[in-house]
Amino acid sequence: MKKLAALAILPIAAAAMPTQAAEEVNIYSFRQAFLIKPMLEAFTAETGIKTNVVFAKKGLVERLKNEGKNSKADLLLTADTGNLIHAVNQGLAQPVQSEVLDANIPEQYRDPNDNWYALTARSRIVYASKDRVKPGELKSYEDLADPKWKGRICTRSGKHSYNLSLFGSMIAHHGEAEAEKWLAGVKDNLARKPQGNDRAQVKAVYEGVCDLAIGNTYYFGKMLHNKKNPEQVDWANSVNLVFPNQDDRGAHMNITGAAVTKYAPNRDNAIKLMEFLSSTQGQEMYAQVNYEFPVKPGTPLSGLVKEHMSDFKADKLSLSTVAENRTKAAKLVDKVQYDH
Repeated sequence: MKKLAALAILPIAAAAMPTQAAEEVNIYSFRQAFLIKPMLEAFTAETGIKTNVVFAKKGLVERLKNEGKNSKADLLLTADTGNLIHAVNQGLAQPVQSEVLDANIPEQYRDPNDNWYALTARSRIVYASKDRVKPGELKSYEDLADPKWKGRICTRSGKHSYNLSLFGSMIAHHGEAEAEKWLAGVKDNLARKPQGNDRAQVKAVYEGVCDLAIGNTYYFGKMLHNKKNPEQVDWANSVNLVFPNQDDRGAHMNITGAAVTKYAPNRDNAIKLMEFLSSTQGQEMYAQVNYEFPVKPGTPLSGLVKEHMSDFKADKLSLSTVAENRTKAAKLVDKVQYDH
């Protein structure tokens, strides 16, 4: 119950979670309110449906479970597949049949059983020092285990959801035994104990602690356009973006996504909101705010993404398949003592 006390209720178009279910949609969001506020305001302007948001970095799936049938939440918004799959596995989501969603969102970016849909995509790439790594010197995720990189790699915790997704994809492509050997090799090449967030890894490259860092693509934009912390511009300018495996399967992809909750009192409105967020308007707004890739084909990219990240081959591996391997990936992290 201590987690619940820490949750912040951040209304977008209403003062609080109302008790009446009339032309509104109640959202539990792992995404920060400012990131989704423009899209929600546009949705309300178009439909007249009010949006009410509960934001928290963690604990929302547990809150849904504790609330059960009494929950007022209609829609769960997440920053990766992990919490989506967790909610589905806990029986906290319900399938949605929508021709609009099926038309807008490619098959690899939605649940085969219609329990969740992606809203944006990002790639987990390698940030390489411009001064100490030659262009083309690293070409694949597999290369990260090459002894030539010993003492030259920085990452956040192997147990973080973003890394578990990448490691899960390695299991899917190579099998558990080979993935274990690879992960042990990466661990041997770490410059320091895994720590900090993705931006902290790029900072470490800038400071010369390591030469390679694993991170999500959108952090490049966040650093390059960071007015509050201008030193991050220098971090971004110190690295090249390496999209691995361009000669074969493509770079690993992850998503932000949404699921309609099991007991949604405003189910139809939740579906309308998902459909809006999957539309060209919603997708373009989403991509502009957070430097992510739209999942709807043909949606214009933001200027920065178009300039620095538009021309690459993406891995088409189903994210459901990746998610199925997350538990195995977590066990491998422990087995090779990645975080120690």
